[in-house]
Amino acid sequence: HVISISGANIGISKMATNGIAKGKNSGHVTETIERKPKASHRKGTLGKRVALCREIAREVCGLSPYERRILDMIKTGGSAADKRVYKFAKRRLGTHKRAVAKREDIKAVNAAQRAKAAGA
Repeated sequence: HVISISGANIGISKMATNGIAKGKNSGHVTETIERKPKASHRKGTLGKRVALCREIAREVCGLSPYERRILDMIKTGGSAADKRVYKFAKRRLGTHKRAVAKREDIKAVNAAQRAKAAGA
């Protein structure tokens, strides 16, 4: 069996068989059925509805206190601001992945605020 990985469609596809009992491609000749990718394979993908809800929540509620602190670090911080922000976020959120994602998120918020200030 060969595992073919293409995007979210992960499935096991059998090599073409030749009808001979022995050898590399041994086995009864069959027609392979193309199966629809399982719905569970899109787990974790951000949907339109959820993205909209999160956007509205961020707009209404604003930043949490620790996020405001991160934003302040980004604004005032010099050369080592990224590392300090990362360390602070990792302390609060627990994992490297979450800390890096939060840092990038708050950087995007900062960029949006700067763009808004430049435009207005």
